[in-house]
This record gives sequence, structure tokens and C-alpha cells, in this order.
Amino acid sequence: MTAINKMKPIKAAQQFIQKWFPDCQAALLAGSVTRGDATETSDLDIIVFQRNILSSYRESLFDFGWPIEVFVHNETSYKQFFETDKKRARPSMPRMVYEGIILKNNGLIEGIKKEAKELLDIGPDEWTKETVDLKRYFITDTLDDFMGCENREEVIFIASSLAELTSEFVLRINRKWIGASKWVYRSLKDFDQEFANRFVDAFDLFYKSGDKSKVVQLVNDVLEPYGGRLFEGFSLGKIRSGGKSNDK
Repeated sequence: MTAINKMKPIKAAQQFIQKWFPDCQAALLAGSVTRGDATETSDLDIIVFQRNILSSYRESLFDFGWPIEVFVHNETSYKQFFETDKKRARPSMPRMVYEGIILKNNGLIEGIKKEAKELLDIGPDEWTKETVDLKRYFITDTLDDFMGCENREEVIFIASSLAELTSEFVLRINRKWIGASKWVYRSLKDFDQEFANRFVDAFDLFYKSGDKSKVVQLVNDVLEPYGGRLFEGFSLGKIRSGGKSNDK
């Protein structure tokens, strides 16, 4: 089946469920096709709730003209993924469930969607001061490497690390969800469109011209309200008298 006559995503997903999971309790179509930002290479993300499986699993295949990622859960296994996503502050599973289009439902989906929305609304746990200081230290160290590096090949990868650390800091310090890959920009945009534009402009200028000034200013501005760069006085793992750790 060619891309020109590829089956509509919802129809393909419905037929996939009928073919492979006819006895499932519920199913959802999630991902880019449901958000309206699918591309020619997008796949179908399908979540299935099947009572008679012992543990959750993920499988990739082609069917009905589409690459398909299927995530199969029983009535409780999804909860572990919700909890794991909350701890890592990347709500992949809750977001898929909440945004998902219902393909089949025996009454199970409403409760799971409610759980997903509540988790998304609450946001990730607040960072402790120790965590904030630790992240400031790592950003400072990476920024120093970025500023001092004169090797073009190496500094490209340092810039990538700096962008990841800085975006994480901005989002987590404000108790917002983070993301990876394309979700870094999407998460920043959801938080603050103006800041997201500034972030992209700064790194875009560096990658195009080698000009580091806007990146350096951006990172300094991000850290400044929380004490600025951190190097002198930072300690990790030092044992004080009495046997107590001085971890930060």
C-alpha cells in the first residue's frame, strides 16, 4: 500500500484492533496523528488494554499501510509506567492516554484517562535545594567547557549537552514536564513561547556562525535567580566529622 492511498489512521487503527486484539477491553490511538502534527514518517501509536496478559509489552510492526507501535497492558500494569514517567518527569504514557482517541471501550478508559489527566495537571515533584545546586554545578561546568573550547567538532557536542541541561533546569525548576528530542522544544514552548524562541535563536546562532554570546547570556540569565553559576564551595560525597555526608 503506497503513501498516496494509505488508509486513514483511525480506520487503520480500528482494523488493527479487530485483527490482532478482538477480545481486548479497550484501546486508544495516540501520538502525532491525534495531535494533527503527523509527518510522512509518522507511525500509529496504539495502546491496548488486555485482561489476560501477565505483563505489559511493546511491539513494532507494519500493517494496513502503517508502521505501528503497540503498547499492551492489563488492567493495572499501566500504573507502573505512570509512576516511572512521573519520577523521570517525562509523561510519555500519561500523555498518550490522555490525548488518545478511543478505539474500543468497555468502560475502563474513563478512569484511566482521569488518572492520566490528574498526573499531568499536578506536574513532576519539586526539586530540593540540593538538587538545584547539583544541577547548577553541572550546568556551570558544561558552560565553562563550552566557553573555553576552540575545537569546532568538540564544541558542537558540548553545546548539545548544555542545551539539554539548561532546558531541563528551566522546566523542572518551574515544575513543568521535560522531554527528549522534539519534545524539548515542545515542552519549552508549552511553558513559555517567548523563552522557547530565545532558546532556539541562541543555539541556532551558535550552530550557524559559531557565535557563543547569546548562549552564554541565556544560560547566565537562567541561573541568576537561583544563585548564578556554582563552582567554588560545591561538595558532593564529602564525609564530615561524625560520619555524616555533605552531599548536595
